[in-house]
Amino acid sequence: MFSISVNLPEYMDNSLNFSSGEVAKQANGSVKVSFGDTVVLVTACMSKEPKEGVSFLPLTVEYRERTYAMGKIPGGFIKREGRPKDSEILCARLIDRPLRPFFPEGFTNDTQIAAVVLSSDGENDPDVLAVNGASCALVISDIPFLTPIGAVRVCKVDGKFVINSTYRQREKSSFDIVVAGTEEKIVMIEAGAKEANEDDISSAIEYAHSVIKEIVKAQKSMRGNVGKSKKEFLPVKIDDEALKAVEDKARLHMDRIYAMSDKKERETAIAGVVSEIESSFNDRDDITPDMIMDAFSEVEKKYVKLKILKDGLRPDSRSIDEIRPIECKISVLPRTHGSAIFTRGQTQSLSVITLGTSSDEQMVEALEGDMSKRFMLHYTFPPFSVGEVKPMRGPSRREIGHGALAEKSLLPVLPDKERFPYTMRVVSEILESNGSSSMATVCAASLALMDAGVPVKTHVAGIAMGLVHNESEYKILTDIAGLEDHYGEMDFKVAGTKRGITAIQLDVKNDGLNIEIIKETLLKAKKARLFILGKMDEAIASPRDKVSEYAPKIKSIKIDIDKIGEVIGPGGRTIRKISREHNVVIDINDDEGRVFVVAEKEEDLNKAVDEILILTKDVSVGDIYDAKVVKITNFGAFCDLAPGKSGLLHISELSDKFVKDVRDFLTEGDIVRVKVVNVDAQGKITLSKKQAE
Repeated sequence: MFSISVNLPEYMDNSLNFSSGEVAKQANGSVKVSFGDTVVLVTACMSKEPKEGVSFLPLTVEYRERTYAMGKIPGGFIKREGRPKDSEILCARLIDRPLRPFFPEGFTNDTQIAAVVLSSDGENDPDVLAVNGASCALVISDIPFLTPIGAVRVCKVDGKFVINSTYRQREKSSFDIVVAGTEEKIVMIEAGAKEANEDDISSAIEYAHSVIKEIVKAQKSMRGNVGKSKKEFLPVKIDDEALKAVEDKARLHMDRIYAMSDKKERETAIAGVVSEIESSFNDRDDITPDMIMDAFSEVEKKYVKLKILKDGLRPDSRSIDEIRPIECKISVLPRTHGSAIFTRGQTQSLSVITLGTSSDEQMVEALEGDMSKRFMLHYTFPPFSVGEVKPMRGPSRREIGHGALAEKSLLPVLPDKERFPYTMRVVSEILESNGSSSMATVCAASLALMDAGVPVKTHVAGIAMGLVHNESEYKILTDIAGLEDHYGEMDFKVAGTKRGITAIQLDVKNDGLNIEIIKETLLKAKKARLFILGKMDEAIASPRDKVSEYAPKIKSIKIDIDKIGEVIGPGGRTIRKISREHNVVIDINDDEGRVFVVAEKEEDLNKAVDEILILTKDVSVGDIYDAKVVKITNFGAFCDLAPGKSGLLHISELSDKFVKDVRDFLTEGDIVRVKVVNVDAQGKITLSKKQAE
């Protein structure tokens, strides 16, 4: 067994440890990574032969959190881990994204990375450990993967950057950023932030990269000590003659095709050109349709990049920093609690808000402890959005990832539960897609939240930035469409408000970005974001004053914890009585002393809340009550102010005039307005009707 440690910055108590050679030795590569008492095993395996008939990298990544790692048995009826949770799928994507660009082009052997959390200390997140472990397992294996990737999490706590911050430290920070990179460049960013400014984010990324370099050096040392000889890999090249022949024919059509701004029109034209080229090679058995398609893609990629770099024009004739036409519509559905459509070019999101009660919160089992979510954003990408025919089943990994990014973007502007006691679910239906549907989701969801009357602080908008470059120059593209995403070198998504950034997601297809390009991209993204926010403000600039008439009516009130028993009553009689008489549902948080009242009608809600407030309020001299007469005597009447609270209305306090018989003024069951005139040491309450009038 060989192990090596990386000493992280001096104010961290732990070191990052890599070890190999002790377990999982039949995998092509296996590494155990630990930080504190959190331990992750990562393996990399490869099929012996290339996969036939594919032109993409067949890489799969699996990440699993075993409940034994945190000393628990799975909840529910089945005591075994089942399908991966959303959080596990998101971590698998986090591993996949920085590694994928560094496999050799044309490599088609089935490859699988499997990461299993073996131990969790409840403080240190295993996600960045899994990314580092995956890179190291590939680097020391015989799989043709040569470039080590390091990954760290960076936050800012008490004015200092903290590497691989704990769960608790992340709560105190204004941002939470995972950065992955090589020794030279940044290759992946995943960030959530509380309206952080661009300079802080850039500085954090730069600081993270200084630590990443040390992690990469450790992986190189591991390879030097336990690495296997790499399997020889010879990429299949496109036939030079075919490429030249296709290029000559395709070049004649490129200017015409890329004058078309409509995606479907352009795709139809390309299909016609490819069919024409295939027909011209019918007599050539050595040139197959696959070769022609691959060659055309190469020609198309060169053309797109050259057009942008040389002429500053994009495939749809936009300039480098031009944003596609934007349209914002709200209240587009009649019976939902809030809805909006955001359209940018040929990308369109319909976002719909549903408001629920605390019983609708999602319960989440997590390594750092069980928790509940009161805000959920679910992203759907139906095949019709791109004019395709595919089965519509459960959410894909891409849908889960895009939904999580949009959810993270909006979290910083949401009201707390005390101010807005609703559970909120957003569904984003992508109706059309031609680039950046996740950022369109952010915009549509922000509009829909305001339409639903959710008191968000401000709008959030998102933009996707792209990059094309050659050896001597580069161009950063604002609001990339599908073709620019496909042939460009980066997909840099930035979401935020007018005040700052709330989320970032960066993926690259090249060897990475230097810090200068990152800084420049963030500034251009800010300019674009402010423009989009202006368009959104034109549709709706602030939340509606109240929620939809079709949404449940909810109020949250805080009471003394000692008074909870009075609301519940003996055997639950009081709470059932209030619920039945006012047609409401009452939920009590015993730990916080917070009572949530839910009703269909505002009138019922207010009456129930008033009764609870009366019930839990200490009776004081001068208080006015609408009391119920429950017993009449010769000397007065006993009146209920609230369940468990009664007082005596003496005959002398009925009227300024002489009263001979109480029954001349009152009948049992009457509701009478009274004033509290005395509360003695034993808690006995004296009431007056005449002083309340």
